[in-house]
Amino acid sequence: MENLFSVLRPEEQIALQLRGLYQWHGFQLYHLSSFEEYELYSQNKKFINEAEVITFTGGDGRIMALKPDITLSIVKNTPPRETRKVYYYEDVYRHDRQNGEYLRIHQTGLEYIGEIGQKEELEVLHLALESLSVAGGGVLDISHIGVLKAICGLFPKENHEDVIKALQQKSPHIIRSLGEKTGVPEEKLKLLEELITLCGDFQQTYTKASTIFTNPVAIAAIEELKQLYDLLEKEGRIPKNVKIRLDFSIVNDADYYSGLLFQGFVRKVNQAVLFGGRYDYLLQKQDKAQGGIGFGMYLNNLERSVEAKETTDDYLCFALPKGRMANSVYQLLVNAGLASENIFEDNRKLIFVDEEKKLKFFLVKPSDVAIYVEHGVADIGVIGKDVLDETEPNVLELLDLGMAKCKMAVAAHKDFKQDNTRTLRVATKYANTTRKYFSRLGQAVELIHLHGSIELAPLLNLSDVIVDIVETGTTLRENDLTVIQDIAPSSARLVVNHSTWRFKEETMQTLLEKVKEQL
Repeated sequence: MENLFSVLRPEEQIALQLRGLYQWHGFQLYHLSSFEEYELYSQNKKFINEAEVITFTGGDGRIMALKPDITLSIVKNTPPRETRKVYYYEDVYRHDRQNGEYLRIHQTGLEYIGEIGQKEELEVLHLALESLSVAGGGVLDISHIGVLKAICGLFPKENHEDVIKALQQKSPHIIRSLGEKTGVPEEKLKLLEELITLCGDFQQTYTKASTIFTNPVAIAAIEELKQLYDLLEKEGRIPKNVKIRLDFSIVNDADYYSGLLFQGFVRKVNQAVLFGGRYDYLLQKQDKAQGGIGFGMYLNNLERSVEAKETTDDYLCFALPKGRMANSVYQLLVNAGLASENIFEDNRKLIFVDEEKKLKFFLVKPSDVAIYVEHGVADIGVIGKDVLDETEPNVLELLDLGMAKCKMAVAAHKDFKQDNTRTLRVATKYANTTRKYFSRLGQAVELIHLHGSIELAPLLNLSDVIVDIVETGTTLRENDLTVIQDIAPSSARLVVNHSTWRFKEETMQTLLEKVKEQL
């Protein structure tokens, strides 16, 4: 039997061990069909984070879907008032935003549906910790929907989506900008800026958070988390190779989730591999009185974590945009005492190594910086806010460096007059940003995607207007163009990989503080 186990791939070995773990704790294997009616997912798009669903028409004319989520199917097929402790080992199908392809994701996890109290939450949290331990060890970040509600409650409802995004990206500069626009009092803004970056070792972070929170809902939420943590520690349920962190950037839709939230990370895997929480509201939306809590764990790429136990990399890797920006950021790091001088050489090399400070610098195309960071090839990157908004990478936007200031704007010929009887033609290389901007205005547009010399488009009657970055406005003026609408300011931002933030936390915090001192 041992020989048979050894021929399995690392993620298959992990899956087999997890199945034994869940079974031993009284969870029963639950098998689902690969298909569900599309209506189930169309009615709960926020629960599955607006995932694109693969659909087809069944033999009876119903629109069916390859399932992108397991929890929804289990909840749907659980009768009212019935208690279920189930685990699963299934495939789900999701759309990869970067390459436009659909992926088959191997997933395991468990769901506890019924009367949910502290005992049940402890059991699920313990099994989440053990799952990460089996996968080679890692970090479990926990939070609570009550904290999210308290923070969002300071802003008008129409701004909640932007607030949530700022929380997820741990961006105090974005929260401040939103707060100033919506009239949040300065004293509360300062607390929010502190809260949004507050994370780390549970005990230390809880102590700091306890002095900051004033909202009773938020206070009750973190006290609930503290009770769970203390019980896990007292009962010896925290594996030695897993660390529990308190991190308020973990957010889920408050229409579905009702309490505890958590995410798990393992080394060398760039994004979270485990997602869970308390989702009583999801059951209520389906007219069921039970509570629910559970988690799912992605098994793809877990072999990287197993391999990481045998390798170490002490270098911190920076992805910098080629050109003046790279030199400016490098000099900033030198001034902060983080990098050695005279590392960059006047040649065509793209990789520079600082052996003394243990840094590696990669020079890449500006639009590619976030890709290197998101995929974990680089730990840190510097990128313009315009590119971030356009590409929406899954990275943490920790700091506004205040460099390369400019703005995204709509420009047209100085004699332009809009004809409201036809669709506005817009030339741009920022298609995503442009589409979102005019959608908010309720303006129908025809997008013309160009890669350079955008200013030519209205001069040659290819478009009515353009959307582009404007720094000094000189190029516009020289071509008889003028800005007619500002979309958003832009400047260089410091972005960090999710895994780096968790596993090189002390190094990252030190770097951030030293960089801030230079700004």
